[in-house]
Amino acid sequence: MRSTTRVVGVVFLLVGVLGFVPGVTTQYDAMAAAGHHSGAMLLGVFQVSVLHNVVHLLYGVVGLAMSRTRPAARVYLVGGGLVYAVLWVYGLLVDQDSAANLVPLNSADNRLHLVLAVGMVGLGLVVGKRRPPRDVRAAS
Repeated sequence: MRSTTRVVGVVFLLVGVLGFVPGVTTQYDAMAAAGHHSGAMLLGVFQVSVLHNVVHLLYGVVGLAMSRTRPAARVYLVGGGLVYAVLWVYGLLVDQDSAANLVPLNSADNRLHLVLAVGMVGLGLVVGKRRPPRDVRAAS
């Protein structure tokens, strides 16, 4: 559980950093601080802004911090997945050309947020099941 959370945290850190790398992020010079006007595209697919990249970096830092204990790791995966579920719904409801689309989000981001929601909650519930203490497992 803790190592799974660590991997998820590192992936978020990596994505956050790559969002600031020209070439990996296409149209880098069109990146805005926030909002739907940002023209930068991570991997040429996912619309990003400075705010979007910073959110990924923070998600990564929180994941690494919460990977220290099993209960916190589970909270990170399940809670973080639920946050992504809310973000997915928000992305479906918000007009992509409106000022309310401040992260910014496009349809590729929305699909990815659904995958992250299902994946993180699933990992938190499946990987997070309590294992019996080591001495009980050895006796079985």
